[in-house]
Amino acid sequence: MSGRRCLLVLAHPQDASLCAHLAAEAEAAALSAGWQVRRCDLYERDFDPRLRRGERESYYSGFRGEASRELEELAWAEVVILVFPTWWFGFPAILKGWFDRVWAPGLAYDHAPGFGPMIPRLIGLKAVLAITTMGAPGWFDWLVMRRPLRRVLRLGIVAPCAPKARLVWRALYRAESVAPARLTRFKADMRRQIAALAARLG
Repeated sequence: MSGRRCLLVLAHPQDASLCAHLAAEAEAAALSAGWQVRRCDLYERDFDPRLRRGERESYYSGFRGEASRELEELAWAEVVILVFPTWWFGFPAILKGWFDRVWAPGLAYDHAPGFGPMIPRLIGLKAVLAITTMGAPGWFDWLVMRRPLRRVLRLGIVAPCAPKARLVWRALYRAESVAPARLTRFKADMRRQIAALAARLG
């Protein structure tokens, strides 16, 4: 039992959604791997995604974050599991706001002198598993859109803040008409990914 500290973030407004179902499956797999799991359901918490005026004004002078619970959770985590729908080939607003307010200076990174590349601070974060549902087919995301969300998460968020963290991306395409057999295979793959991460992290 590894006891790795896992933060599971769910970003979907409906309790009976496919994302909520996948989050429950991921949580069960993480617990089976022996991880400590904290669950952050952003809609259930009524998380405010809007960066506050005071937060923005303090961005370069000792950030004063008001989302204290969420900031503490990210600092605690060694593994982050994100479960969210892809809407308009972007993050849901509430999850984008979680990045804006929680992956903050002083916690996720430091500003470099002269506004150079960010200095990472999430050195203890070992892995990020992103699980997303998408109405579009896979070929459109890959060939036409070139997987924009995966690139943003990998290159724009995880790499500059947590360079030691491995990003694992799993997208369930055509999610609105997913057949039971395909959903079963997707969940089995998700469980394997979590077990593989647990084995690799020790």
